Amino acid sequence: MRKGYLMGKRLNSDEMQKIFEILQKSYDIFGPKIYRGAGCFSDTDIVRYGLLNSWEELVWNQKSDYSFKEVLLPVSETILYFTENETKTADEAARQRLVFVKSCDFHALKRLDEIYMKNGAEDYYYRRMRENTVFAVMGCKESGKNCFCVSMGTNRCEEYDMYIFQDEKGCYMELRYRELEELLWDYGQNAQEKLTFVEKNEIHVEIPEKLPDAIHQDPMWQEYGSRCIGCGRCNFVCPTCTCFTMQDIFYKDNPKAGERRRVWASCQVNGYSDIAGGHSFRQSQGERMRFKVLHKISDYKKRFGYHMCVGCGRCENVCPEYISYVACLQKLNEKEGK
Repeated sequence: MRKGYLMGKRLNSDEMQKIFEILQKSYDIFGPKIYRGAGCFSDTDIVRYGLLNSWEELVWNQKSDYSFKEVLLPVSETILYFTENETKTADEAARQRLVFVKSCDFHALKRLDEIYMKNGAEDYYYRRMRENTVFAVMGCKESGKNCFCVSMGTNRCEEYDMYIFQDEKGCYMELRYRELEELLWDYGQNAQEKLTFVEKNEIHVEIPEKLPDAIHQDPMWQEYGSRCIGCGRCNFVCPTCTCFTMQDIFYKDNPKAGERRRVWASCQVNGYSDIAGGHSFRQSQGERMRFKVLHKISDYKKRFGYHMCVGCGRCENVCPEYISYVACLQKLNEKEGK
């Protein structure tokens, strides 16, 4: 990231809308916003990431139901076009992007970078979007439902391009990215304030560090076999899940031409681990649950040195069968060293 500068500003409500309009001239601005009537039921709303048209659209007082990752990794993304004679890489986004995220999601960004850019062959499509995006961390005063970011050490962060926190007096903003500093230099009063981050969650989780070798055969995983319906919602709301599949779409008016799309996939969905020859790994839902959980809090750390899970709690909120990821971690903690 392009760091090295630090400027603090205190803004009133009029200045907040003004800087938003200035940023709009250089960036497409994305953040959590309310989608009316788009929830699971016809009369419910949902908070999801989308293109912001005004400062007032930005949701501060609750956690987004879906994470920011679909701004960098669209649910369905065309990566190339083809005919019988040639292929063409899909164009990248026309403008730079600025994305508002909470601290836990900003830590999730590090996990995405690790998988897509530092895990062997670099992902070309992710890298070009990533390098064209700056991030504004939103100060978080109160813990959301089922959050356990403090336990995961993701409640605070420093390596942001921009920090911003809204309170009853207006807004405090801190900049670490030179281009943002140059755009916003003339607005607000110079100030240096203590950054506001969540310091305590209602939920405390202890992650086991030394699971027994036989944990993969533990009967606890069978408990999830009859409960999990394999919908994959826990993966789709998670800011650190990275799996996808590929789809080739052929045009009806010319069956020799079409496009290749990268589409989100889920390790919890039946058929995800199928391979040529009719073989399949992790055939039961209990086995799939085991794979997901151990990847988040054990296998990933063995490779990269830190946990994949950032404690956002979204999987806990979204499960239609009320399967508790936190309760699963607590069970694993009880088995540590056995």
